[in-house]
Amino acid sequence: MKTYPSNLTDSQWNAILDILKDKRKRKHSLREIFDAIFYLLKTGCQWRMLPFDFPDWKLVYYYFTKWKYDGTIEMIHEILRDMTRKKAGRNESPSLAIIDSQSVKTTRSGGLCRGIDGGKKTKGRKRQIIVDTMGLLLAVVIHAANEHDSKSAINVISELRGRFSRLIKILADGGYRGELIENTRKSYGWIVEVILRKDSTKKFEVIPSGG
Repeated sequence: MKTYPSNLTDSQWNAILDILKDKRKRKHSLREIFDAIFYLLKTGCQWRMLPFDFPDWKLVYYYFTKWKYDGTIEMIHEILRDMTRKKAGRNESPSLAIIDSQSVKTTRSGGLCRGIDGGKKTKGRKRQIIVDTMGLLLAVVIHAANEHDSKSAINVISELRGRFSRLIKILADGGYRGELIENTRKSYGWIVEVILRKDSTKKFEVIPSGG
């Protein structure tokens, strides 16, 4: 089988296999299925354009859909994130998180709604993302791009509920000012601190706004 840059290394696969604890023999190994999924994620190709080096795209799609809905993908991510934090000498639960959004262009197809982000002039959807200080994903929610950050962020913040016992503060940019700060404090007891950039500097610099 041809090797692609997106393929799992032996150590990466062994880490996933330890989580799955699946030793059943198959015509196509689960490693091949995972390599195919990572190829799709990396290249953004259509399912039907999956190279013939991988198992049939229908089989790959079956496993991806199954793992998506039964929580397998999320479980693997959660365990690997916690392992990465522990390896770096951190507690599994972060005390500080960072929220931001990303607008992406989309086609008309798909089940999710679309909208226009006027500020970024992007027609499509928006990802509300929360990460820890290492950049590891804690939560993500997708919605139409025309929804303002300060209005929609509470949905992704609610995904943190009951999962991170040490969480105290969430850093955000100026787009998250407003009622979100008070709503988050009242609902979850977390501080949303808005960070603004100095107009006089071209470099990134964290400056508490006091909000």
